[in-house]
Amino acid sequence: MVSGIINQNPTVYVKKNRLSRPRPPDLIDEYAVEPIDKLEIFDHIRDIMDPEHPYSLEQLNVVTEDSIEVDDKRSHVRLTFTPTVEHCAMARHIGLCLRIKLLRSLPSHYNVDIRIAPGTHVNEAAVNKRVNDKERIAASLENSHVMYMVDECLAPSYA
Repeated sequence: MVSGIINQNPTVYVKKNRLSRPRPPDLIDEYAVEPIDKLEIFDHIRDIMDPEHPYSLEQLNVVTEDSIEVDDKRSHVRLTFTPTVEHCAMARHIGLCLRIKLLRSLPSHYNVDIRIAPGTHVNEAAVNKRVNDKERIAASLENSHVMYMVDECLAPSYA
């Protein structure tokens, strides 16, 4: 995907074989709004591909179900991700992919906060600021090269 790979041999974890929980037919109400939970968020992001490796973020343990916090009443999601190495050059790109996927998947009134797990990256504060800054995100969305990379990473998550 990207030349000059920093982490040549990442640890690859077994991908969980799970689908979203179906609701029993007798409980379905066409007007009811089901609350969003962390399993639903995880199902949206689990298949995003790493920009450097042919593995998903779930397989590299960059995102886990436990790294997601959802406050449905306040329409807030906090996602903490863990880069594979502390000097990962793709951390900002991964954060942008996560944000764009959630922007495309969640209702527009949701506030999404994306963070790097504390102590797991040398530029933690800078990456956190970049992936949560609306102006920088908008600029990224206008850059065709960046969006091509993002779309490549997100493509399997829409299958």
